[in-house]
Amino acid sequence: MYSSHGATRAATTALRKQCRPTFPGRVLGSRRVHARAYEFLQSNHPDFTESQRTVREAIAKIVSRFPDEYWLEKDSNHEFPHDFHRDFARDGWLGICLPQKYGGSELGISEAAVMMQTISESGAGLAGASSIHMNIFGLEPVVKFGTEEQKERMLPPLIQGKDRACFGVTEPNAGLDTLKLQSQARRDGDDYILNGSKIWTSTAQTANKILILVRTTPLEEIQKPTQGLSLFYTDLDRTKVQVTEIQKLGRAAVDSNLIFFENWRVPAADRIGKEGDGFKQIMHGMNAERVLIAAEALGLGYAALRRAAIYGKERVVFGRPIGKNQGIQHPLAESWIKVEGARLMVYLAARLYDQGFESGEYANAAKYLAAETAFEACERAVLSHGGMGYAKEYHVERYLREAMLPRIAPISKELILNYIGERVLGLPKSY
Repeated sequence: MYSSHGATRAATTALRKQCRPTFPGRVLGSRRVHARAYEFLQSNHPDFTESQRTVREAIAKIVSRFPDEYWLEKDSNHEFPHDFHRDFARDGWLGICLPQKYGGSELGISEAAVMMQTISESGAGLAGASSIHMNIFGLEPVVKFGTEEQKERMLPPLIQGKDRACFGVTEPNAGLDTLKLQSQARRDGDDYILNGSKIWTSTAQTANKILILVRTTPLEEIQKPTQGLSLFYTDLDRTKVQVTEIQKLGRAAVDSNLIFFENWRVPAADRIGKEGDGFKQIMHGMNAERVLIAAEALGLGYAALRRAAIYGKERVVFGRPIGKNQGIQHPLAESWIKVEGARLMVYLAARLYDQGFESGEYANAAKYLAAETAFEACERAVLSHGGMGYAKEYHVERYLREAMLPRIAPISKELILNYIGERVLGLPKSY
């Protein structure tokens, strides 16, 4: 198993040999079905690399300890999954993409996407994925733009699970228009004084750190819209920061919040990179986040189809299993085709990101496809259960509630279509 000191790619090969699965259809060229939707976390995708399979199998062992009933309880009680987070920290997975030098595993987004899909697919859904989501891509700006002192100070505690971070970007009055952020940071000697607010800041109820983007140069004084924003990774000082939880549709186990801060003194030593370069810095992690969100959506889609397929075989009405009826069978089969197609796009986007491809069309397209197809799969799973699909004990209603989130965050499907229309199709800007 991976240690908190990280694992090399050679170690993933060794681990792979130790935990080779016994699922059918492993041999390429076989006529067996490679991915039976009713199996729990099957691990025989023929397109996965050895490293991806290794991650899949190792993560499956962890998440198998946390069944759907665990997540139902956390969702019902609005309780953060501390023990789940602790297990991932203990086994070194919180630093899967971070440098080995600081305790990470230094694997790619391709492996991280497998991890996030597997978490979600286990029944943990977006609650489980979101409890560790920030660790995967969040401190990429620190890795790329931080000083050596900052990396040594900031990265190991996060990887070890000693620190828990949240992300403060979106504001009530700006929404997705990040360049119009209004929260201010004014330099005062060795500190900055921050005033403003953020919204939809996940895990702020339990976090002790925050990566926050604020304006250090007023809008009227900048020459380009992308200038004037600065990024800080600092202590979440609750004597100066008011955190108010937002009651929401799904993912109740992981909190979303409105935060308000006034005269919050933050050390200049906690500023990442140059003053005014914050927007450029956070953009380095945006494509990675889209890929990870897409993988998490995929997991929900597969989890829903698994439950629907099993229910369709077991539920007998009018003397026959309901899965024998094409009215049940065909919508589920169609959803599997769509979700599997989205999966291929997601892992193409992940591979391109790991190879240094900087343009965002594949990451955006993957997020769009995965979110839309996963939502449809979850909806069809509820409908396939009939009245019991509305009951919490069958879990598919929780999947459906959570499947709404990837459709609207971290970017709406309309903005994705704008991006593709302008950057790929060459059409004029529509807004």
